[in-house]
Amino acid sequence: MSTTSSLASKRIESLLDESSFVEIGALVTARATDFNLKQTETPSDGVITGYGVINGNLVYVYSQDASVLNGSVGEMHAKKIVNLYELAMKTGAPVIGLIDSAGLRLQEATDALNAFGEIYLKQTLASGVIPQITAVFGNCGGGLALMPTLTDFTFMEGTKAKLFVNSPNALDGNNTSKCDSASADFQSKESGIVDVVADEETIFAKIRELVCMLPGNNEDEAAYEECTDDLNRVCADLANCVGDTSIALSTIADNNVFFEVKENYAKDMVTGFIKLNGVTVGCVANRTEVYGEDGEVAEKFEPVLSVRGCHKAAEFVTFCDAFNIPVLSLTNVKGYEATVCSEKSIAKAVAKLTYAFANATVPKVNVVIGKALGSAYVAMNSKAIGADITIAWSDAEIGSMDATLAAKIMYDGQGADVIKEKAAEYAALQTSATSAAKRGYVDQIIEAADTRKYVIGAFEMLYTKREERPAKKHGTV
Repeated sequence: MSTTSSLASKRIESLLDESSFVEIGALVTARATDFNLKQTETPSDGVITGYGVINGNLVYVYSQDASVLNGSVGEMHAKKIVNLYELAMKTGAPVIGLIDSAGLRLQEATDALNAFGEIYLKQTLASGVIPQITAVFGNCGGGLALMPTLTDFTFMEGTKAKLFVNSPNALDGNNTSKCDSASADFQSKESGIVDVVADEETIFAKIRELVCMLPGNNEDEAAYEECTDDLNRVCADLANCVGDTSIALSTIADNNVFFEVKENYAKDMVTGFIKLNGVTVGCVANRTEVYGEDGEVAEKFEPVLSVRGCHKAAEFVTFCDAFNIPVLSLTNVKGYEATVCSEKSIAKAVAKLTYAFANATVPKVNVVIGKALGSAYVAMNSKAIGADITIAWSDAEIGSMDATLAAKIMYDGQGADVIKEKAAEYAALQTSATSAAKRGYVDQIIEAADTRKYVIGAFEMLYTKREERPAKKHGTV
């Protein structure tokens, strides 16, 4: 047990199971002597490191101590974090970093720079091998900002924490009062780095919840717990959730628990984890509505793929594939975001999303809950790019484009009655779930209320799935 009663130590105690923390390297201090560092006490060199458990799951934790040289990162500080990563990689357990630091320790100059690089290297090697989680409680600026960005999930305290590469006042034409680009609000909504914004107590609870959702490493089976929910539970109101799919996912989940990630970023795309029959499943879903706490629609979006939404979903699918977490998608999309700004990068963004779904070898189930039109539908985990099972709600639209638009193009110049007639004919022949099923592009047509039992059945069937890819070092998309 650590003997210190610092805030850094208390944060660890708040995160882990009671009395489970074991400190490593408590007596390490700085070796540098320049600029009077020799006369400065540096207990634990500004970072407390060790291991403990969360609901019985082994985790490694480091917590920066802002009361020691402002928690700045120097040679020995970094060595402690690097050592923690080495232990975590050997034993196959997550690393959780609690960040509160002034950044680079200027008194140690190149030693401190090298220290940053050593941490970056270990984070890179650990990526896709063990889950990495960071929580920012104080300052996290400059090169330190790369540390949470190199991890899988980032939490941020909502009022005091600052995350930035360049401080707001250092940006041309900007200052903190104009746009606080270091705030949790900015980093969660605009940059998409931060997954969850909350107060400290809530952050610890949410990290604990997330750890229990994830496997300890990339060779573990996905986190499993006994299911206490009815596997055949009918979700009577699910059809009403076609707009806000975060509600739809919580509705079909075991005990209605949905852990959403990057909730404030690219709200037109929903990502997060649920459990189905006790097994963790990663979820990606298009969204056209956001409901507020008052039950009213707070925001609306077109059913299209956006640049930010594609990047958000692609990153998430890649994480799930790395850790053998099955992927469920809820598709409701008719095309692409159409703005000059979007056009600069939408093709590349959709390519990344397509690549992520196509490259993933985990069990993949797609449920078409609304529109599934054009190549945007193809990119959303369609059977064509590798979905193992495709399910459609009975009223889903699947085809190349909207039936009325297709009729207008094919019968240009003809009367409204002709176009209406031909649109109905086109809808029946080319854009219905039945027509897609007749061609083998849809495996099952179901009523929305039965989604939970069909999805659970599909993933149970796919449990032993094995799929190889061509031998290569890695892809380049």
